[in-house]
Amino acid sequence: MTAGGESTSYDVRVWGITKRTWRSGTTYRVRWLVARKEWHDSFTTRALAESFRADLLSLARQGEPFDVATGRPVSWQRPEAVVTSWYDHARAYVDMKWPHAAGKSRQGIAESLATVTPALLSSTRSRPSTLVMRELLYGWSFNARRRAEGSPADHLLRAERWVAANTRPVSDLADPAVLRPALDALALRMDGKLAAGSTVSRKRAIFYNAVEYAVELGHLPGNPIASIKWRAPKIAEAVSPRVVINHQQARALLAAVRQHRSGPELVAFFAVMYYAALRPAEAVDLRKDALSVPAAGWGELYLSTSAPSAGRSWSESGTRREPRQLKHRSVDEVRVVPCPPELTAILRAHLSEHGTTPDGRLFRGARGGPLSESHYGRIWTTARSAALSADEITSPLARRPYDLRHAAVSTWLNGGVPAPQVAAWAGHSVNVLLRVYAKCIAGQDDAVRRRVEQALRDG
Repeated sequence: MTAGGESTSYDVRVWGITKRTWRSGTTYRVRWLVARKEWHDSFTTRALAESFRADLLSLARQGEPFDVATGRPVSWQRPEAVVTSWYDHARAYVDMKWPHAAGKSRQGIAESLATVTPALLSSTRSRPSTLVMRELLYGWSFNARRRAEGSPADHLLRAERWVAANTRPVSDLADPAVLRPALDALALRMDGKLAAGSTVSRKRAIFYNAVEYAVELGHLPGNPIASIKWRAPKIAEAVSPRVVINHQQARALLAAVRQHRSGPELVAFFAVMYYAALRPAEAVDLRKDALSVPAAGWGELYLSTSAPSAGRSWSESGTRREPRQLKHRSVDEVRVVPCPPELTAILRAHLSEHGTTPDGRLFRGARGGPLSESHYGRIWTTARSAALSADEITSPLARRPYDLRHAAVSTWLNGGVPAPQVAAWAGHSVNVLLRVYAKCIAGQDDAVRRRVEQALRDG
């Protein structure tokens, strides 16, 4: 008698226990028939064998069907575990993070996953080219917004099917032989050269978090990255003193900015970075209502928003910049920064000469929209060429507008402002501040030595 075709049967007969003696010891075998096919199992003690036989008899008497293929009661059959590939998990991780992440963070997640995924392939046969893989993973697979818009181009669709079919299961990450090459991939750029230490550290953190999500979903019993002995390249966090300009050079650069055809409207933009240590994304979104500047003298800036540039593909609105709260701050949290008299004069002149955009922003792009990195970057490059000497131009000195912020923080520290106050103004923790700017604190050796000498004399 069978149930469900040939897959199960109620024709079950359980025989007695047979004792068998071997050189290695004694075993107790239980034998039973399912649809006239014999099955058996052996145990090291009679008690275990009797318990197993009793279970078989009980289920057979209750009318439990037995699986013809395994000989076991149907209720004992475990459902096959669903195998989730790394590729499917990585896309699920992107979808989980996307709604709450900033554009820059979304871009960083995609970059990290696109770096590590090629190291988690189960085959290289008929593998798409490196450029096609990059275009697929970074530009579509790990961009939730692009995927929601529909299928990719035909050549990417073919590559996507190949990757989906040839990516290892997430569970394989528990094997150090699989995990280590994936970590090694994070340390390389696309051209095969070593990536910067800070880049590797950021990518590893994202990979670690993605694997933590796999643990949360039950794909892994624990995060294997935590136990593997793998060292990332050392991170060179400290700002080099070679990028820091002095006050005379800053004035010369601002004057050179003013001479550029589009420069007069951006003198104040570069000035808030140099005098108040604003990040470029904070300066781009600086608004009139954030200024408290008297006719002359010291004022204050009340910063609460930033507009980092991540590109249209990564923002929720489809614009290059997406205003949000300050870096490492909660929504509506305000950072108060002093505005020295020289910056007060520059800001008042800017408001008088150029006004603001309709929504109150001080700075606008070439066509009136948000200020772009390419626009202010071109002006800065031209200003460096005009204001600096030939040797300085080829050096790292103020090579990026961001270096103006480094100059501001260095000036505060070297001026004797306590580190906790500088950290509060700059939007850093004290620990990060001292680690990043340790090499830029200059000119204090003699004063410190005199203090030590005085302490020794007093002792």
